[in-house]
Amino acid sequence: MALFMVVLVLLFILALSICTALLRWNELKFSKKGLPPGTMGWPIFGETTEFLKQGPNFMKNQRARYGSFFKSHILGCPTAVSMDPELNRYILMNEAKGLVPGYPQSMLDILGKCNIAAVHGSTHKQMRGALLALISPTMIKQQLLPKIDEFMRNFVSDWDNKIIDIQEKTKQMAFLSSLKQIASVESTSIAQEFMPEFFKLVLGTLSLPIDLPGTNYRRGLKARKIILTILKQLIEKRRGNQESHKDMLAYLMSKDDNNRYKLSDDEIIDQIITILYSGYETVSTTSMMAVKYLHDHPSILEELRVSNKK
Repeated sequence: MALFMVVLVLLFILALSICTALLRWNELKFSKKGLPPGTMGWPIFGETTEFLKQGPNFMKNQRARYGSFFKSHILGCPTAVSMDPELNRYILMNEAKGLVPGYPQSMLDILGKCNIAAVHGSTHKQMRGALLALISPTMIKQQLLPKIDEFMRNFVSDWDNKIIDIQEKTKQMAFLSSLKQIASVESTSIAQEFMPEFFKLVLGTLSLPIDLPGTNYRRGLKARKIILTILKQLIEKRRGNQESHKDMLAYLMSKDDNNRYKLSDDEIIDQIITILYSGYETVSTTSMMAVKYLHDHPSILEELRVSNKK
């Protein structure tokens, strides 16, 4: 029995020594001169577990320890994190002047090589021009806002006298609303198949790029393949019936002179995925919190109702 306990103690000390050595080695690997302060966590995994588990608190804790500019290792990538408004503004203003944006490998793999986050230079300018044209003042006023208003009224029309999981509902709302803007006529018919795969895709982008069975990354890649098939069939169907549509997909597919950014089918599909992805998390979270705070402050809700009647 005593020998067994000694062996256990020795194994524990050995494991602790190995863990300490690995942590130390990873810190030394990224201790180059000029890098901001911070910790890098484990090799390969970095601090991904803490980042995903703690959410915004992870950033707050790191800022409290190292300031508004620090380094970390998240989602398989060495990362410099800036929480300084002035520095962030400088980076965004100089994106086309030597600063190249970088994104986690899992996000680039799953969102596609043609998405706007993965391309640079003239190709990025072309993609950005195509996307900005979709949200021009005229497009917003005449197309987007009326459709969003109609969709939202229908979406909440059956909530009376029901217990609602507002987090789940706002996720559905953000996805379905975006899908309706992209493919207005077909949105209802493809949503049931599209939505669960899209949610897997989102989780896959927020994971380590380790392609093993059972991982969110593997599920995200599989979900992307299914989504590609759905969107390719939709584009082929549009081309086959030659009907006129007034939505984002119609504009991206347009070959007339009004659309000077001629995108291939692969580029169109990756932009559609990017549009859905970019609006999903922020819109759903913001909407959920708006509903919560309006519920908690009925006087503000009443002011909004009065304002809406004017």
